[in-house]
Amino acid sequence: MTQQNDDKEVMELALQAGHILLENGAEIFRVEETMDRICRHYGLESGSAFVLSNGIFATAGDEKEHFFAKVQHIPVSGAHLNRVAAVNQLSREISQGRLSLPEARKALEDIRVMPGKKKSSQVLASAVGSGAFCYLFGGTLTDGACAFIAGALLYLFVLFVSGPRLSKIVGNILGGGLVTLVCSGLYLLRGGGQLDYMIIGSIMPLIPGVSFTNAIRDIADGDYISGSVRMLDALLIFFCIAIGVGMAYSLMRGILGGELL
Repeated sequence: MTQQNDDKEVMELALQAGHILLENGAEIFRVEETMDRICRHYGLESGSAFVLSNGIFATAGDEKEHFFAKVQHIPVSGAHLNRVAAVNQLSREISQGRLSLPEARKALEDIRVMPGKKKSSQVLASAVGSGAFCYLFGGTLTDGACAFIAGALLYLFVLFVSGPRLSKIVGNILGGGLVTLVCSGLYLLRGGGQLDYMIIGSIMPLIPGVSFTNAIRDIADGDYISGSVRMLDALLIFFCIAIGVGMAYSLMRGILGGELL
């Protein structure tokens, strides 16, 4: 392999690692640091990356090293922290000199195709989280049980309807409305006694907590553009959930009058 091809392989490896991190919800500084570590370890001193919330600009080259430039667009998506953790561990192993370039490339490809959590596990986690948050916010065990049911139905909707078929805006509006309708129905059937806590607990699986936290961290680190984009995305989701809950609640109040308090 010529030096030019070797430099290109190193940059492609660093770019792929950054792509996986950014795509799965990592902070901007983590993406830049990982790409820099990979380049430096494999002897590419001129490698540089400019990272935004939905794209990476990677360049390399000087009087001693061959030139390389590439841009990758990475749509804003959800967080998959298992892949982020796997790339972080791979970066440590590379820095320790435990992996050759072909081995690192193979490991990164394995991480890229790493399967996510089973759908049944995601539904169960949503249900348990909804019930637990309802109880934590002040609901009773009965309210928590109702939120458990609403949270399970919500994530079935997310996995099979909203995720594959609807835009993020429409999906979150309908998700908030679905939760409100389910909780209102259970409330009217005397399944729970505090509707507000039931709804609040049940919508928690929709809340983009990781994205919102990363937006604050990016802004604190001086990555104002990326932090602002992520913050706007998180606020848009909050706004859509509120619209869905408000519309469904108003509909139920209009149909039932004073029965729904």
